Amino acid sequence: MRIIKNIVDFYIKSSIHVALAVTSFVKVWSLEFNSSLSIYFYGLVFFATISGYNFVKYAKAAGLHHRSLTNSLQAIQAFSFVSFCLFLYCLFHIDFKTIVGGVALSALTFFYAVPLFRKTSLRTLAGIKVVIVAIVWAGVTCVLPSLENGVPFDTDVWLTFTQRIVLVLALMIPFEIRDLKFDELALGTMPQQWGINKTKIFGIGLIVFTILLEGFKDVISAKHISALSITCVVLGFVILISKKKQSEYFAAFWVESIPIFYVAILLLFSHFLF
Repeated sequence: MRIIKNIVDFYIKSSIHVALAVTSFVKVWSLEFNSSLSIYFYGLVFFATISGYNFVKYAKAAGLHHRSLTNSLQAIQAFSFVSFCLFLYCLFHIDFKTIVGGVALSALTFFYAVPLFRKTSLRTLAGIKVVIVAIVWAGVTCVLPSLENGVPFDTDVWLTFTQRIVLVLALMIPFEIRDLKFDELALGTMPQQWGINKTKIFGIGLIVFTILLEGFKDVISAKHISALSITCVVLGFVILISKKKQSEYFAAFWVESIPIFYVAILLLFSHFLF
């Protein structure tokens, strides 16, 4: 059992799970716009997510304790380096327009972790953290695929981009509630400003708004709105049962699995039911 736990912990802490979640959102885009993406693009997103998340999470710790890193952190560092090399390999097979868009999103990620001035990074600015994360996720999973495949930025693309921002904001609520006992008051997170109950109500509102936006698209698909609705119901339930004292894997594994569940449901509907 200890070996299994170590494997699961590495899987989560090395950002493989979150990378699968982000890549799942890319596949959702591909299915929604009936536009196939190359294996290099999926690889780019997957390995860039691992590299970016691990940089944000561990760069400071590695810099302060580079001589006394634990074995697990050393393994994550090595894995991150390999992921970054694979990211660079995939980059050579990506359209230049996509690279330009990726640079802008990378800059947001960089300044999210690295102080701009007076030891202040974007993640430390009150109320900004979740918005930055949501914009980066939406950009990577909606804007970059559109650039890569030359899909026009019409109403449907921008509505999907908006939906993704809103959905990611809702996804982050269980994490925000979990981190209440760790976050400094200066961060101004949603639970800190509004309390847990009002934050949950806000999260349900975000979910309803996400579903309503689907009705404004020029192309409305039964399979897509069904998969989105089921995913939103699951996310709403997860938000309602979230609390400060969570199990170790509640947010980091189960909540983070919702985008993977989303694409699984959509694939099921695409191949068997519609």
